[in-house]
Amino acid sequence: METPVHYSKAQNILRILLGCLLCFTGTGHLSFLHEPFLAQVPGWVPLDASLVVTLSGVVELLLGLSLLFLTSYRVQVGWITAIFFICIFPGNYNQYINHDPAFGLDTDGIRLTRLFLHPLLVIWPLWCCGSWKATFGKKHTEV
Repeated sequence: METPVHYSKAQNILRILLGCLLCFTGTGHLSFLHEPFLAQVPGWVPLDASLVVTLSGVVELLLGLSLLFLTSYRVQVGWITAIFFICIFPGNYNQYINHDPAFGLDTDGIRLTRLFLHPLLVIWPLWCCGSWKATFGKKHTEV
């Protein structure tokens, strides 16, 4: 029998914060930040850039709401959110190689720093949702 997962106060606070941030950026994709997000869509994506921004905004809203309200599925939501952050990395790289100043990232140094900080976005949901530990942590079984 597996032991139940216990979440710390810090994990819960950071899960809620991430959920709120994703809801904010998802809303931004669909409205006031739509134009700047176009700079992040790589040219090789075979869809209209505006559609990609809109769809990623919808996904961010769904992930944010899931982090906030689907607490009984938090392990799965953590993995899905981490995979989403891996999938959007090419957009950040695209902004770097094209020297695009969107979002106030007006130097290559700042854009490069963001690339190196991107793994923290992948780790964040895995930690605050207990996804990594639930999947790869030590399992206790009854004898």
